[in-house]
Amino acid sequence: MANNLFFNRDLSWLFFNERVLMQAEKKNVPLLERLKFLSIFSSNLDEFYRVRMPVLMALKKIANKKFTTNRLTEISNYANAKELISNQQRYFGSILTKKLIPALKEKNISLLYNQPIPESIQAEVKNYFFSTLAAYLQIVFLTETSDFFPQNSLLYFAVELKKDEDKKIAIVNIPSDSVPRFFCTTVKHTHFVVFIDDIIKEQLINLFPDYQIKGIYSFKVTRDADLNLQDEYEGNLATKIEAQLTKRDLGLATRFLYAPDLPKHLLKSISRKLKLQKANKVSGGYYHNLKDFFAFPIQNASLLYEQHPSLHYPFPHNLQSLFEEIQLEDILVHTPYQSFDTVLRFFNEAVINPEVEEIFTTMYRVANDSRIGHALMSAARNGKKVTVFIELKARFDEANNIKWSKVMKAAGVKIIYSIPDLKVHSKVALVKLKSSNKKTLLGLLGTGNLNEKTAAIYTDHFLLTAHQEMLQELEQLFMFLAKRRKSSQEDQFELKHLLIAQFNLYQQFISLIDTEISHALAGLPAAIIIKINNLEEETLIAKLYEASNAGVKIHLIVRSVCRLVPGIQNLSEHISIRRIVDRYLEHGRVFIFHNNGAEKIFLGSSDWMNRNIYHRIEVCFPIYDEQLKRQIKDITLLQFRDDVSAVSVDENSVNIPLVNALGIRSQEAIYDYLSNKINATVDV
Repeated sequence: MANNLFFNRDLSWLFFNERVLMQAEKKNVPLLERLKFLSIFSSNLDEFYRVRMPVLMALKKIANKKFTTNRLTEISNYANAKELISNQQRYFGSILTKKLIPALKEKNISLLYNQPIPESIQAEVKNYFFSTLAAYLQIVFLTETSDFFPQNSLLYFAVELKKDEDKKIAIVNIPSDSVPRFFCTTVKHTHFVVFIDDIIKEQLINLFPDYQIKGIYSFKVTRDADLNLQDEYEGNLATKIEAQLTKRDLGLATRFLYAPDLPKHLLKSISRKLKLQKANKVSGGYYHNLKDFFAFPIQNASLLYEQHPSLHYPFPHNLQSLFEEIQLEDILVHTPYQSFDTVLRFFNEAVINPEVEEIFTTMYRVANDSRIGHALMSAARNGKKVTVFIELKARFDEANNIKWSKVMKAAGVKIIYSIPDLKVHSKVALVKLKSSNKKTLLGLLGTGNLNEKTAAIYTDHFLLTAHQEMLQELEQLFMFLAKRRKSSQEDQFELKHLLIAQFNLYQQFISLIDTEISHALAGLPAAIIIKINNLEEETLIAKLYEASNAGVKIHLIVRSVCRLVPGIQNLSEHISIRRIVDRYLEHGRVFIFHNNGAEKIFLGSSDWMNRNIYHRIEVCFPIYDEQLKRQIKDITLLQFRDDVSAVSVDENSVNIPLVNALGIRSQEAIYDYLSNKINATVDV
């Protein structure tokens, strides 16, 4: 399926989502966690139809009209994506019905799936319908002139009705957006879990007493999520985005997902009356939005991952102040294995430290009740100068980010809004202290968002440093961000430490790879280790191909999209790819260059995608402390030795399970390593 040198990004992403689905099948994963992996798969697929399917549909439409060199490729990509999704949905159904539901039953959990509600709970279920569900039901009869608009991802029944010769189609909502998706009750030690879909379906006769119900069929519509934002805006960008957010769920229908027993005549009639002719028509299961398994009503600790308490960072000098610790040596925090409290403390100490004069930070995805946001507001109220660059265009977090920008601004925080046509994706903060006429900079640079909620489930790294030259470069970046524009020649400044997209990041990565190529050609050891979320940008992939041909050993961990084709003779035979899916979302970006034994290690916010390289402000930063370099290397090598939660990725982007010889599950091993329970690893 590889197209010449580069695999298609959307097909690669679908293979990543299949890897998530594979996790739901694994017996060594706790039972209720397997159910959650089904939820993640379902949620991911919804987002694919909202974000990427519109692109594939548009490219196919153009290809059908224009006989370009890419015409057959674009048509094929669209067809292959639909086929992959169809196969994965069948795989999903098989895992759920043949493996998980029987396994739940063995634990006295009866998940009713496309089967009658037992007599023993009928009375309780009926009471729940009339006491709770009936309050949220809305009935619409479809006619040629009806203006019913199925909202994005909400659930509905299409009800086929007959009264004498009168035939009608009614739409009834399934109010899972207002009440829990599942009703749960216990009878004689058996926990019954019932979809509200089935409760409503059984009681629909009460909604249509004068009609004969000929059929009841569930469906939902998925809509394009892209906001209609132009590259340049005059006026307040936050106001413009807020106006667009109200229209997001009114976008083009990209998928009409319906129950498998929906008759063809009804499919045609509903599609026409609801104006869904151009949407992908997908026959799915009897239940949709199975991302609702996230809220499965039974949470038995024995059927979930064992809870590990987050490790507290071992401050080596045992000082009272984190700021004093940072000034003595760099600190590197690995979340969620180590507590995010150290990051929160960085901001909290800035609030109360009398020597702190200024605080600068970027915020990409703000937590709903952000403790960092509260700290920044308190700092401003305490008379400190606080500047926050907040990215308003973080997809699906726009409304929350706008809310926080307004609240912080009202508290006296200086808010710098998004740069038109340029996202700020970096995760950095800078604190200025002044004592005895001496200015000191303290910085925080991370691979993940400054968000305590995601820090509990995303694996990331946060460097706290007092490296003055590095932080002076960070200070210059904040000065540039205040200008709210794309970088130009006059904005360039000298960078010796940081790699910053729009300034030197792309060029420095090319140079680092070139150094490895030179060493390999000279007969010296040469190796590159990279761990990122997405690998898409073609010139960087081509440079890795060049390095492979020169004899550089290249080991990649790519969680999601990977357009590089590994293992091809005379192209990528020295490149291997791993993909890890486990209880935490692998999110940290790590770049390790052998450099003839004097290793250079960088962490940062940037993936190797077109958007990261060319359309965002990203910051990658070096690790200089030798002990911390060893720590990053050990953690990364544990991930390469994972043969439990990792797979290899072949030349067709297919996930290939590894032979379980070592039995290493890297996320468990990393926790033990940071707990000092196991020793450092050996090299790959």
